[in-house]
Amino acid sequence: MSSFQKFHEVWHEQLRELVQQLNKAPRPAINQEQHELHTQLIQKVTSHYSEYNRVKSIAAKNDVLCVFNAPWSNSLERSLYWVGGWRPTTAFHIIYTESGILFESHIFDILNSRRNGDLGDLSPNQLTRFSELQCEAIQQENAITEELSDWQDSANDIMGDIDKKMERLVGILERADQLRLRTIENLLHLLTAQQAVEFLIAAAHLLFGIHNWGVNHDRQRPKG
Repeated sequence: MSSFQKFHEVWHEQLRELVQQLNKAPRPAINQEQHELHTQLIQKVTSHYSEYNRVKSIAAKNDVLCVFNAPWSNSLERSLYWVGGWRPTTAFHIIYTESGILFESHIFDILNSRRNGDLGDLSPNQLTRFSELQCEAIQQENAITEELSDWQDSANDIMGDIDKKMERLVGILERADQLRLRTIENLLHLLTAQQAVEFLIAAAHLLFGIHNWGVNHDRQRPKG
């Protein structure tokens, strides 16, 4: 499992590099070249998340309990995990938070009928679809949570067929990871390229912020 821990560390560093590229991308895009740059960067980040799921799935098949325990994460990160990772509906909260902040900062432009095209400029149709997707994601989260709860409730006979039990747990984890990635892809599909870039930056900053705070907390925690 040390190989996945190394992958996890390298993956995070690569994500930081991708976020730097996102930050450097001109916003708003004013020509075709800049529009294509946005699209390419969005695809690169999406593929980066997909690759994480692929390698994590391989690691889970080798030792699913270790993946659930996530020794490569700090105590704060683990306390926030849902079925081995971040909760999919967190993505919607990121969009709503960023949209609210930007909306307030653009209130003068809005009153003067000027559009910025960023996350603070979401259309009514986008907001409606976000709400629908959020409801769908919540239902799917609940179904996976119930499946995991059922798996845990069967602990009394877990030694009867341990391999089958572990295979079922791997399946639960994979469905949770698929929902995480599918949620991101669905949201990106509804956003403009500029809004998608802003969303990916905000999501990564949240990830980095939680990680850094958790690392500092663990370092300051008394030993023993």
